[in-house]
Amino acid sequence: MSEAPRAPGESRSRGPSHRRRPPGETPAYAALDLGTNNCRLLVATPTSGGFRVVEAYSRIVRLGEGLVASGRLSDAAMERSMAALKVCAEKIRRRRTVRVRAIATQACRMADNGQAFVDRVAEETGLRLQIITPREEAQLSVAGCLNLLDRSAEAALVVDVGGGSTELSWVDLKGEGLDTHPRQFAAWKLPIKAWVSIPIGVVTLAEKFPEEGPRDVWFRSMVDAVKERIADFPHAEALRPVFEAGRAQLVGTSGAITSLAGLHLDLPRYDRNRVDGLWMTRSECEAAANRLLALTTAERAQQPCIGPDRADLVLAGAAILQAVQELWPCDSVRVADRGLREGILMSLMSDQQPRKPRRRRRRGGAGRASTAQAAE
Repeated sequence: MSEAPRAPGESRSRGPSHRRRPPGETPAYAALDLGTNNCRLLVATPTSGGFRVVEAYSRIVRLGEGLVASGRLSDAAMERSMAALKVCAEKIRRRRTVRVRAIATQACRMADNGQAFVDRVAEETGLRLQIITPREEAQLSVAGCLNLLDRSAEAALVVDVGGGSTELSWVDLKGEGLDTHPRQFAAWKLPIKAWVSIPIGVVTLAEKFPEEGPRDVWFRSMVDAVKERIADFPHAEALRPVFEAGRAQLVGTSGAITSLAGLHLDLPRYDRNRVDGLWMTRSECEAAANRLLALTTAERAQQPCIGPDRADLVLAGAAILQAVQELWPCDSVRVADRGLREGILMSLMSDQQPRKPRRRRRRGGAGRASTAQAAE
């Protein structure tokens, strides 16, 4: 039997002691996303309609902490991330996964020592991280949110708020590529009409705007800074009438946005089943942000759906969401506790041969221009 095609950076895993998978055991696939703020892993087995998650892991590592100022990944940030990656590597080995794809995003794209860190990860853990492009990051985020798209609408704007960057993808919900069989799925075939990636996420925005002075003024400064970066983007203007007519949908995928949703629901502890797929009106989003603005950082840390790891970042995420809502108004946003990892899993389990990526790479620091274009 011929080997299934692999995506760039994907590896075929071997189990502990190179043991063969027992006959009849369902093969497992692993998707790992090392972001600017989080390290996340999903291990899943394929089903007729998609996949079933058998292992999930998430840890806030703040890989991009201090990156805006120094242009480099700090030693402390790399050690935190390495510790989490070693846990992921062990989980992957224990599950005897047949295919693994591990990606790194904005922090490693920006950092002068990003590739050196990726090389070290391979040496110490066996994980082959691939630093993906903003374009592929946008595609995979949309792929992971497909089940949350309201097909009665005509278009959707998927907003993926990361730690170091934010990707916006405008999707034609009447276009081809949304209804393919899971085994024929290909992220690059999705009807994404335009996309933009800006080097602003919750970590970079919070570091650029330290919390000081009147909180409403501070928060407004963050909103305006984000709007300035995404306002002048002509490629998506063809879909503007659809949004103005109320025939479009907004989907938000982000730890900060899911934290806002948990706060809105007054959950005693975070519950993915109640948050993922939740519809929040724009006024409910603003009410949750205003509620947080009335709290100190220490008080935000005591909120069960926020905690100390997100206390200083959640309002930066709320500011990014509000900036998008002001520029591309929708009555409500659908909250997604899913995204890149789910998109990776769908691609891994597909029989579709991925397109050969463009061999272009640019390095840049915090001042790197936004990556933006209309989809081909």
